[in-house]
Amino acid sequence: MLRLKRGEERRIAAGHPWVFSNEVADATPLRAFSVGELARVESYRGQFLGHAYVNPHALICARIVSRAASLPIDQALIERRLRRALALRERLHGEPYDRLVFGESDGLPGLVLDRYGGIMVGQIATAGMETLRETVEAAVRHSLAPTALFWKNDSGARTLEGLPQETHAAFGEIPAELTVREANLDFRAPLQAGQKTGWFYDQRANRTRLTRFLPPGARVLDVCSYVGAWGLRALAAGAASACCVDASEIALAYAQGNAERNGLQLRTLRADAFEALTALRERGERFDAVVLDPPAFIKRKKDIPRGQAAYRKLNQLAMGVLAEDGLLVSCSCSYHLSADALIGILQAAARHVGREVQILEAGGQSPDHPIHPAIPETRYLKAFFCRIGDELGYTSPL
Repeated sequence: MLRLKRGEERRIAAGHPWVFSNEVADATPLRAFSVGELARVESYRGQFLGHAYVNPHALICARIVSRAASLPIDQALIERRLRRALALRERLHGEPYDRLVFGESDGLPGLVLDRYGGIMVGQIATAGMETLRETVEAAVRHSLAPTALFWKNDSGARTLEGLPQETHAAFGEIPAELTVREANLDFRAPLQAGQKTGWFYDQRANRTRLTRFLPPGARVLDVCSYVGAWGLRALAAGAASACCVDASEIALAYAQGNAERNGLQLRTLRADAFEALTALRERGERFDAVVLDPPAFIKRKKDIPRGQAAYRKLNQLAMGVLAEDGLLVSCSCSYHLSADALIGILQAAARHVGREVQILEAGGQSPDHPIHPAIPETRYLKAFFCRIGDELGYTSPL
């Protein structure tokens, strides 16, 4: 049993599943718990708050998985959560290509599961869920029956929990590359060498938004393209040309292969995003649409000043290669950069290069990444669709 200090139950009772180490009463010292141990969480007065798993060495020392006293943390509960998650995704998508489990938002803190047809790729971010790994594997096999499950446990979040970074097959035959179906296009993405779990399902709705805003015959620049999802969606929607920019040779090889697979012509440029945009501007190249989908520049609060400067510089450079009244799609997956802060960055970047911004629409993560209303951290992705106009009589300092 894990008992909280007086008054510390309010946030938990309001729906937040995290217990911080400084909220635990001295009567139940954390050192008495082993890593991953299951425990009842109770208020100072002994009121039941939930069943949780514990990591006595982490700042977030316990995460509540069940708030029903009659539903302990076991395979039956995990299967119940998996079936509920599946029901939502089946309503959202006609095919099994999506994020099936999004951690706390699906009642399974520390667990991510993505579907690639019959192949599932998972990530475990917490010590408590790692202790439950075999139970999760059994629940996945019984309730979802995929042909294979691969653990791609290489995220930095594991370090905070005292876990090693590792990858391995739980069961089934694991392919070298993943198959994805999106908007009637066929994609391939690397598994071991791929980013995250192999694909960015969180941007699917925003890629659909892009196709609504593209002018006929648009010239599109996809910056930090990975395997080409934005650029190829644009080409399939009628863009005249698309250029994918990425620092990874492997990613661009997959982007080119995906273009050929779908009968599309794609240009690729292997370069750092900042250097590529600078070089394109110096060559006088202009685009009708530029998509910026960079990795998170801000991973921790202390990174905010430097990260904001990077976002501003990247957006300034993108505006430098946009044709008049061009479309800029500016994305950020940094939780520590708020939507309002990104809007401020867009305005500052535009003023610096003498251009005007009109925000046409704001996007977020796709609905297979649901937001937990009590956990702001589950709302991380921002995407602004902007019209960038010229300001008459202004000479750019670039």
